Amino acid sequence: MSTENKLTPQEMARYARHIAIPEFNVEGQQKLKAAKVLVIGSGGLGSPLLLYLAAAGVGHLGIVDFDVVDESNLQRQVLFTVEDIGKSKAETAKNRLLKLNPHIEITVFNTAFTKDNALEIIKDFDVVADGTDNFPTRYLVNDACVLANKVNVYASIFRFEGQVSVFNYLSGDGTKGPNYRDLFPEPPPPGLVPNCAEGGVLGVLPGIIGSLQASEVIKVVTGVGEPLSGKLFLFDAASFTTRTLKIEKNPKTKITELINYEQFCGIEPKEEKTVKEITVQELKALVDTNADYQLIDVREPYEYDIANLNGELIPLSKVVQAAGQISRDKKVIIHCRSGVRSANAIRELELLHNFENLYNLKGGILAFSNEIDNSIPTY
Repeated sequence: MSTENKLTPQEMARYARHIAIPEFNVEGQQKLKAAKVLVIGSGGLGSPLLLYLAAAGVGHLGIVDFDVVDESNLQRQVLFTVEDIGKSKAETAKNRLLKLNPHIEITVFNTAFTKDNALEIIKDFDVVADGTDNFPTRYLVNDACVLANKVNVYASIFRFEGQVSVFNYLSGDGTKGPNYRDLFPEPPPPGLVPNCAEGGVLGVLPGIIGSLQASEVIKVVTGVGEPLSGKLFLFDAASFTTRTLKIEKNPKTKITELINYEQFCGIEPKEEKTVKEITVQELKALVDTNADYQLIDVREPYEYDIANLNGELIPLSKVVQAAGQISRDKKVIIHCRSGVRSANAIRELELLHNFENLYNLKGGILAFSNEIDNSIPTY
């Protein structure tokens, strides 16, 4: 172990409970101090993951995140407070973590993780911890780790369920463990698996799974214990049950370059039929003049309960079947949170039921709150 990783008296005192573990001792703590760990995403999983890696004494942490703190994050992203709303997640996380442990170094990458910068970002790190919440980035992280020979400590969460595994791990006999593509060669069809914003997540779940993910990082770095290489750990908070599945390497899995992951996952932006739009100012004018129109909200019921514009609630998944409830002889305005889901609803209704009187509320309820009535909560 290099003398530069020798623990100072202050660090010896700080990490005394680690050092007291016979299998861990000073050597394990020095390995943590020497380690460079990149955490991709500082949100639900990234928050507990970063907190515990910083507290444990990982000498150099990297944080990749280009998002800003939103009020809806605070239900589970415990790195942040109400005072951080609107601020950079990565920079805010760095400031918080250095207050927790001033003995570590932190590098911030306030940018999206893409196929163009992935290999450059991860090249100087020993271990990558994937705290992302979407399939394109998940496959990108995996493929970049395989190409760069980095260990990928993976976790994911949804509603009450979580998963943890360690991919691309080099075992003592020199063999590489499975990677994410050995487990999931192909992504699910677009829209089949909703993200946490659409499907929800129990606030405490990322704390549980992110802590397990941090534990796996520490095991990989120190060599203490047996990492989840070749295994997938499953946790269900609703039933408090766990399972551990075996993962086999697939000889057909070949990763030779980084690709277009949005296209691979079937969600690349494509040319779509333009829909008619109405601005929030125009909607306000209709409201003020008591005009005859129909307003339909295609969000989920829980979103409607948080904030609504007094429209008729017909969730996107039911809107085509509910076409009979939609007027054909007056202006019908359809809205969602930002305008994306409502535009898709209009395309489906026009294609399948030949509507000609549908208008998308541009910017959705977010725009109405920002530009018309800021007493309406955003989430």
